[in-house]
Amino acid sequence: MNTESIGQNNITPLRSEAFRSEHAFGSNIVTDDITDDDGDYVLIIDPRTLDRECLSQSLSMYSPAMTIRTAGSIDEWRRQPPRDDPAAILLVFSGTKVSDPATCEKISNAAKAFGGVPVIVIADSDDLGEIMKAVELGARGYIPNSVRVSVAAQAIALARAGGVFIPASSILAAKDAISSAVNGPNCHSDIFTPREMEVAEALRRGKANKIIAYEMNLRESTVKVHIRNIMKKLHATNRTEAAFKLK
Repeated sequence: MNTESIGQNNITPLRSEAFRSEHAFGSNIVTDDITDDDGDYVLIIDPRTLDRECLSQSLSMYSPAMTIRTAGSIDEWRRQPPRDDPAAILLVFSGTKVSDPATCEKISNAAKAFGGVPVIVIADSDDLGEIMKAVELGARGYIPNSVRVSVAAQAIALARAGGVFIPASSILAAKDAISSAVNGPNCHSDIFTPREMEVAEALRRGKANKIIAYEMNLRESTVKVHIRNIMKKLHATNRTEAAFKLK
């Protein structure tokens, strides 16, 4: 598997397309990078029983050689019969941002508690700022829950091999945002408020109102008001026309 290092931190972006299997999901194909010859295992930490069991089954179907154990929390795992530390830990979050204080604490505590064991965060957002926050807290990878199971499995393999996984899509989106800051909505800075400029950028990128509200910590109704104001200032009849004028 060819990877491309970025900077000095051995952070490697991997495109989802690079891991599309030519075989049906659930086949007996085993990825060479993901084996458990030494009896080690991957630990999934997720308080939602059904979700963690579904993730466990999906990863097992993709790579039957991967041994997986699950628990609702690190404390719950510690109460189980004694065993060696896992080879990797998947710390799953839903409905919260990595930058939230409580989430930050959980990631930091897990990274410290398990020493050299790679901790990989799975969360909702694909925002690069959220991803880098997780890495800053000690995570050795960040998997948005929008990726394919094959990508998640390869991210685990990379972290276990000593690398750090960051989805390429997030890096490319950040690059696009930087470019648009120079050539995009900022050209309307004389008519938009700072908050409207943020919403305009999200609108330009085709994000839904719910996603914009989540990422900006706003009510969806507030986002709708901003979009109406943006449309009015751009003399656009709908959001599609507004997004086109923002490009």
